[in-house]
Amino acid sequence: MRIAYLDCFSGISGDMFLGALVDAGVSEKILQDTVAALNIGARLEISRVMRCGISAPKVDVYANGEKDLPREIFAHQQEHRHDDASGHTHSHDQAHSHTHDPHHGEKHGRTLPAIRRIIQNAAISASAKQTAIKIFEALGQAEAEIHNTSIHQVHFHEVGAVDAMVDIVCAAAGAESLAVEEWVCSPLNVGGGTVKCVHGTLPVPAPATLKLLSNAPVYSSGPQVELVTPTGAAIVKTLASRFAPFPAMKIEKAGYGAGTRDFPDHPNLLRLTIGETVQADSTSKLPGTAPSAANETITILEANLDDLNPQVLAYAMERLLAEGALDVFSVPIQMKKNRPGALLTVLAKTEDANHLINLIFAETTTLGVRHREEQRQTLSRRWETVATTWGPVRIKIANMNGSISNYAPEFEDCRKLAETNHVPLKNVLQEAMQAYASTRKQG
Repeated sequence: MRIAYLDCFSGISGDMFLGALVDAGVSEKILQDTVAALNIGARLEISRVMRCGISAPKVDVYANGEKDLPREIFAHQQEHRHDDASGHTHSHDQAHSHTHDPHHGEKHGRTLPAIRRIIQNAAISASAKQTAIKIFEALGQAEAEIHNTSIHQVHFHEVGAVDAMVDIVCAAAGAESLAVEEWVCSPLNVGGGTVKCVHGTLPVPAPATLKLLSNAPVYSSGPQVELVTPTGAAIVKTLASRFAPFPAMKIEKAGYGAGTRDFPDHPNLLRLTIGETVQADSTSKLPGTAPSAANETITILEANLDDLNPQVLAYAMERLLAEGALDVFSVPIQMKKNRPGALLTVLAKTEDANHLINLIFAETTTLGVRHREEQRQTLSRRWETVATTWGPVRIKIANMNGSISNYAPEFEDCRKLAETNHVPLKNVLQEAMQAYASTRKQG
C-alpha cells in the first residue's frame, strides 16, 4: 500500500505542507493551476531557502499583486496580533457581530457557504473539492464551538480567507496527485509560549488549533512560539487516518517544506516521506530490522476493581474488545483491607486509547485509569483453510524469519462445527491440526 508520512517535528502550517508536497514531487504547475482555478486574485511564488543547512521549498501567497502575510483566518470582534513559526502574522479585527445585520460580516469576510461556492466553481477534480471543503468545515466547526455559535455564522477574514483557500485547496489537489492510499502523521510539536492579545494572553496552542488537535498526540519542544497553525491542524485532522511512529516502508521519495523563520539549532521544516508499506515477514530483509517482527507502539490501560460484579466485568471486557481493544484480560489481586479484586488490563492502539478509557469509566466502577505507552513486536500472520470431516476450518499461521513458527485452528470455526454436528470439540480441533500438518508435508 502506498502511504505518506508527515513528520511534524517543527509543527505544520499550510505553506509548509505545500512546500513539502513540491519537494516530494508534486508539480508546481498543479499548484499554480489550482490557484488560478479559484479565481480570487491570488498567485503562488515558490522559492528555495535554507533552514539550518537544509534546502527546502518556501511557498508564498500573493493576493492582488502583493505578498500576503497570512493572517488569522477567522473574523472576530476584537483585535490581536501574534507571529507563528511560519512567520505568519495573525490579526483579529472588528469584523462583525453575530447579533448585527447578517450581511454586515460579508463586507469584511467570507462565510463558509460562500467559500464552498468558490471551491465548487473551481476547475479542479471533484475529490479535491470534497477534501478542501472538509478541511474548511473542520476549521469552521472548531471556531464555532469555541465561540458557541453556528458554523454558518463563522466569518473568515477577507485577507486571511484568501491565504487559507490557497493553502487548503492546493493542499487537497497536491495530496490527490500523489495517489497516496493512507496518510499517517507523527505526534505534533505544537511549540510553546504564549500569544499576547488585547483581550488577554493565551497559551500556545491557540484555541482553534487546540480544538482541531483533539485526540491527536502532541508535545512541546524547541522554540517557544506557535508551531502548529489552525490551517495545518485542519489539514492533519482531515488527511491523516492515524498517528504513529515512522512506519515500516520502502521509501520512494521524501520532501521538506519550509516555514518563514530560520531558528538556530531547530530546522523549521515539515518532512513528507512517501513509499510502499513493508509486510512484517519481509522486514528481516531490511538492514537494522528485527527478524520478521513488526515494531509498534501501543497504549496499556489499567484499572484496579474491588467492588464490581464479575458479570459486569465480563460484559465490560467484551465491550472493550468489540470497540477496538487489541486485547483485554484481568487477573485477581488483593487490595486494601484485604479485599479481593481484579486488575483490568487493556492493550490498545494509541489513537483508540481515549475512547477506551471513557468506556472503562462508563462500564466499571473504577475512579481512575492508568495508561502508558509500550513497544511490542508481533510476528506476521496469515490464514489458510483446511477441510475436515465436518467442514472448513481456518488455520492461523505465524511466521518467523520466513519460516512457520506457530499455527493453530481458529477456535470459533471449530466450536461452530462441533455444535452443528454434535461431535466433541477436541475431535474437530485435532483433525484440523492433522489436516494442516498433512498439507505442509505435501507442500
